[in-house]
Amino acid sequence: MKQAYLYKKLKYLKVRCDLCAHRCVVSDSRTGKCAVRKNIGGKLYSLVYDKVISENIDPIEKKPLFHYLPGSKSLSIATPGCNFKCFFCQNWQISQMPYDYETIEGKAIPPERIVADAVSNHCKSISYTYTEPTIYFELAFDTAKIANSKGIKNIFVTNGFMTPECLQMIGPYLDAANVDLKSFSDDFYKNRVGGRLKPVLKNIKEMFNLGIWLEVTTLLIPGLNDSYEELKNIAKFLSGVSVSLPWHISAYYPQYKSEIGPTQVKSIIKAIGIGKKSGLKYVYGGNIHGSEYENTSCGNCGKEILKRTGYLITDYNIKNGCCTNCGNHIDGVWDNDR
Repeated sequence: MKQAYLYKKLKYLKVRCDLCAHRCVVSDSRTGKCAVRKNIGGKLYSLVYDKVISENIDPIEKKPLFHYLPGSKSLSIATPGCNFKCFFCQNWQISQMPYDYETIEGKAIPPERIVADAVSNHCKSISYTYTEPTIYFELAFDTAKIANSKGIKNIFVTNGFMTPECLQMIGPYLDAANVDLKSFSDDFYKNRVGGRLKPVLKNIKEMFNLGIWLEVTTLLIPGLNDSYEELKNIAKFLSGVSVSLPWHISAYYPQYKSEIGPTQVKSIIKAIGIGKKSGLKYVYGGNIHGSEYENTSCGNCGKEILKRTGYLITDYNIKNGCCTNCGNHIDGVWDNDR
């Protein structure tokens, strides 16, 4: 176990966790909503600091990040647990393990070893992903500091429900993030995932203001968050942050406790159109057949400058951050060694 970094001691051996926006008040011998942070004798501890449940080498496009070191490898890690309970979670076997199986499994892989694994496998980044990195913040933070000193980039794939204190603490070491904006409805957040919308929107703005490279993903679920009005509101919000912010609109397939049918391709295409009409320069469709919805085009000359097939880049026409056809600047963080 590792004593938590962000919490406050209260009366009667209670503590308040200040890591995510739930700000759970936890009594002695109890855990918070994430079930992986426990009050022991008036001190809050992480139960997953030495419980790495997954460690893989992924293409960075899988996060998904399309405008951050495309074509590079990212060492991806996770521990069990999550502060949300999404009925459609694709990684529910590990994210909901502490609830559904009442256990916390994993291997003790210290931060130094994680960074060494990234270096030895020629990974340019470490992604804290699969579950919610906020709930294993101590491991992520300690690893990120070491990675930063070695020139390895750090990436959060997150639901964006952290506190301002958490974001400020990790900010100096966090290079990029993909935030899952699940809906633009607070009712959806409260009733479908167990969270709130406002903290997520606030953190998206703050990440951008901190200079963290940011991309956003929305999983389109038929009948729940795919109305024209809601998609227009999401697109309007994102374009208000920056028209250069990439928006990934991903097709949903039934997972975990969901019985809703999969997203139709026409719904993804409609959403892409709404995003582009709002002024967003980079809008992508994921989890659907047809790689053209994941290609990047130059906003000036219209040339497809990055073509993708799945996670594979088949054509790369960016040099020094510019379109090789017309010289227009393309927003992102590019590898000049290509």
